[in-house]
Amino acid sequence: MTAPAPPEDADLVDADDAILTLTLAAEEAGGRLDKTLAERLPELSRARIQALLAEGRVSLGGQVLASASARAAPGAYAIAVPPPVPADPQPQAIPLVVLYEDAHLVVVDKPAGMAAHPGPGVPDGTLVNALLHHCEGELSGIGGVARPGIVHRLDKDTSGVMVAAKTDAAHQGLSALFAAHDIDRAYVALTRGAPDPRRGTLEGRIARSAHDRKKMALVRSGGREAVTHYAVEQVFGPQARPLAARVACRLETGRTHQIRVHLASKGAPVLGDGVYGSGPPAQAVREAMAAAGLARQALHAAVLGFVHPVTRARLRFESPLPADMVALAALLSDL
Repeated sequence: MTAPAPPEDADLVDADDAILTLTLAAEEAGGRLDKTLAERLPELSRARIQALLAEGRVSLGGQVLASASARAAPGAYAIAVPPPVPADPQPQAIPLVVLYEDAHLVVVDKPAGMAAHPGPGVPDGTLVNALLHHCEGELSGIGGVARPGIVHRLDKDTSGVMVAAKTDAAHQGLSALFAAHDIDRAYVALTRGAPDPRRGTLEGRIARSAHDRKKMALVRSGGREAVTHYAVEQVFGPQARPLAARVACRLETGRTHQIRVHLASKGAPVLGDGVYGSGPPAQAVREAMAAAGLARQALHAAVLGFVHPVTRARLRFESPLPADMVALAALLSDL
């Protein structure tokens, strides 16, 4: 079976992953990639290497690799190995807002505060636990034991539309769509200040920060190319120097923390973002955030559209702003 293209939307590489590195000389290259890496890394089985490739966790010179059967090229490889999970995720009867479901996939409106899958410090209560219960265990196995069905993910504190695969065919098809940037993804962010100009495209390579493994950063070389189209829909406060703004973002790629990194690079970080916030908002904005009960970054995945990987039907789903962001926007409108 050919490995699916690596998922892009919120890459599946975490700060807690162990990064294994090796360099293949020219005379060591030429064989099957999975077999060659397994021979050089005896602590990982060939099947494990194949799974890591399918999850987009193997790179050569910063370029993510996906095909286990490709010929190994010479160069410096990096393999991100997630920490062991103590036990298989268990089904949990956690309420889900299901926007669509068929035999192949399920689309949900994920609330803020729910992690996509179990990980260090988050053993349960995740979307995977909820889906295992809802789908009665019928989830794609390509994502591995800890991440069944997960094709892409949203940050724990980002709300909105997500799709999960129930079959391997759907998982492979969805992964290919994400890799080809053939997914319609629109987000709404409430920001500190407003990006200038009010409409544009943000580009740059994003990689794990060399100074803080829990953060991403724009880098001059390496990393992965990231493209975000944005438009300021509303400004709050003085037009000349807005205190906050509502910004629509459309993703062309989907890297880890992409919107948060890009907006912060424009001096307009997402409100409530404790990682990329780089300074407090104005006092009036802080008061509005407290009154609205905003306890997370004000970022919401509002639209997800794609061609069904099996039926070929064109699907599009929308999620309204959650209550905390609605309340915050209303309070900001009074500034």
